[in-house]
Order: sequence, then C-alpha cells, then structure tokens
Amino acid sequence: MKALAEAQEERLIVALIEDDMASLIRSFLIDPKLIPPLDPRLGAHVSVAGVVPVTLPTSAKDLSEGAHEIIVDDQEIHVAVAPFGDTKIFRVYNFSRYERSFKQVVDALMTGTGAFALLTIWLAFGLSGLLVRQVAGFARQVEALRLGGSASINPGKYDEAEVIELVAAFNDYHSRITDMIEREKEFTGNVSHELRTPLTAIKTSSELLEQDASIGLKSRARLRQINRAADNMIELVNALLLFAREESAVDTDPVHLCHVIETALAPFSERLADKGVSVALCIDRDLQVKANRSALAIVLSNLVDNATRYTDRGLIRFSYGDGTLRIEDTGPGIPTDALSHVFERFYRADSVAGSTRGFGIGLSIVKNICDWHGWPVELDSGPNKGTRVSLRLPLAAPNQHGMPPN
Repeated sequence: MKALAEAQEERLIVALIEDDMASLIRSFLIDPKLIPPLDPRLGAHVSVAGVVPVTLPTSAKDLSEGAHEIIVDDQEIHVAVAPFGDTKIFRVYNFSRYERSFKQVVDALMTGTGAFALLTIWLAFGLSGLLVRQVAGFARQVEALRLGGSASINPGKYDEAEVIELVAAFNDYHSRITDMIEREKEFTGNVSHELRTPLTAIKTSSELLEQDASIGLKSRARLRQINRAADNMIELVNALLLFAREESAVDTDPVHLCHVIETALAPFSERLADKGVSVALCIDRDLQVKANRSALAIVLSNLVDNATRYTDRGLIRFSYGDGTLRIEDTGPGIPTDALSHVFERFYRADSVAGSTRGFGIGLSIVKNICDWHGWPVELDSGPNKGTRVSLRLPLAAPNQHGMPPN
C-alpha cells in the first residue's frame, strides 16, 4: 500500500512539473527578459523553482529531455529538461518539504489502517470465540445427555440466535428419538413377557410327554428337540427382556464357552449329519469367558445357523486364542464385493446360490448384540475359500487360557 502511495505521489509530481514547464516556456517566449542567464558549466539556462537555491552538478548536463530525480547535497531534487531554441532549459524543483509531509501522512494512514485492521481482527476473533464457546458448551451438554444427563438442553443458556435455533432443533429431534426408543423398548418388553406363557406351556408339556412310557424312541428324540428349542426360545425371550431394560451389557458371568457352543449346535445336528459336515470343537472344555449368557447364545446360534446353512461339505471348526473365538467353515465363501454389506439388515449376496438362503437378518442381529456388549466381530471370506468369523470374548479370569490345537 505504501509503495502504491509513493508511486501515485511521483506521478503527481511529474504532472505538476510538466504543467509548470509548459507555462514557463510560454512566459519565456512572450517575454525573453525572463529567460535566466546561461550556465556555462551546463550549457543551458537554469531556473530554480522556489526560494531555496540549488546548484546542479556538472554531470547534470547529460540529462535527457523530461523529468528526472537526482541527489544533490543528500536531497532528492527533481530536474526538468526541455529544449529552448539552440539550448536547453533546466528547471530545478525541491519537493523535500512536500515529500516529508506526504510521507508523514502516508505513515499516519498506514498506522491508522493497521490499528483498524487489528481492532477488526480482535472484534472478529472475540465474536467468533463467543460463538465457538457457545457451540462448545452445546457439544458438552450433548455429551452429558448421551451419558445420561438431563432430558433436554436449556436454550436459555445461549445468547446467539443461531445456537438457540440449533438447540431447539436438537431438543425436538432428541425428544422424538427418545419417544421412539421408549416405544420400541416397551413393545419388546411386552412381547417378550407375553411369549413366556406359551413357551412355559410347551416346555411343561414336552417334559410330561417324555415321562410317558408308551412313547417310542423316535418320538422321544423329537420331544428332546422340542425341549431344546423351547429352552432356546426362553433364553431368547430373557435376552430381549434384558435388552429392553438395558441391563444385558452389565449382567455378565463366567460362561463355559464349549457348553454354549454345543447348545447352539444341538438344533442343527441332524442337518449337519445329513450333509456329512463334521464339527471340530478345538477349545479347552474348562475355558470360561465373561459374557451375558443369553446374549452370547443368540450370537452363537445365528453364527452356527449361518455356517450350517451354507456349508454342504467339509467341516465347521471352533477355536479360541488370544481372546478371540474363531468359527471357520468350508462353505463357498462370500463374494468380495459383498463383504462390506453382510452385517446390513436384509442384505443377501445374490451370487450365493441355493434355496436355503436366509432372510439377511441373522448377521445384523449378531452385529447389534456384539456392538452393544463391546465384542468386536469380524468376517473374513472370499469365493471358494470358506468363511471365518472372529469374535472377541474376554476370558473370565486372567489365569485361564484356551488351548486350541494347531
């Protein structure tokens, strides 16, 4: 900005010099008596503007026509050169005082502009800081709400209209989500409670029938299946009730992993036998994990169902190590482009053929339960390479270790 001002100043001085020289030459032509004497050192007539005498150096005689700026006695001097007959006219101007005043004005303007810019930045920073602090406060209240704070956020704590509108919109959204969750929890609790009565009747009836000596071996096997299915359904109902009360994530006990896996495998034993698929349970029978038994039963039941459904030959292998349960099968595998979608609800890979395909719900349930309990679950698969599910389950005690064979 300062350089621009100085350039503008120089153009103004040149314009003044040109006007003055034109007027001076006209006056000399009108009245030759006004022509200053010839300076033999320069071979030109020298005229000085103003009352301060200035003596040009001899080197000035080589100046071309036009306006020039030279240094004389440590002062910036402007010299205008114009032809006049057979000689030249040198006109000397000393704008030092004007330039000093101009420089002072420019410096004052620069200082004022800098101060104004700093004030503007300070005000902008202050206002933005106020807004940011209010948004940060709003974020802290949202976090407190997530951790179980008050039912809504008080918009009266904020001054900015935009933040107040944001708080109001959030409160409305939070209220609707809370109502929806409460309705779902109430519905889940009611349905689960109502299912207990018929399940109890089924289990009691099957137990009474087993005591009937007239029932054959094949019928007894069917009754045991019904009994196991009723037990599984009761566990599922209990788990749903716990989910509805949000207690399942903290209601954990030591659980024998082998027993839970065997319970999950029992309903599929005939299907596996018909297919000729063997099961390898490579886990120490004394190994215990810390988990909610009902939730783990649901997860394993869905994972076993999935492995059984898509494995037509070979085996299903269970192993535990480094805090991870691994379930591996020799099925056809999952296409690479479908891996990122397998935990989505109702998703089914189109390229997995067969009439035994499920509804795309089981793995979604597994993912939701695992997320709720903090059990990271991963799935690794590929075409014609089978599928491996890895489920992180903490040991019940630090001195217990699984011993899966290699």
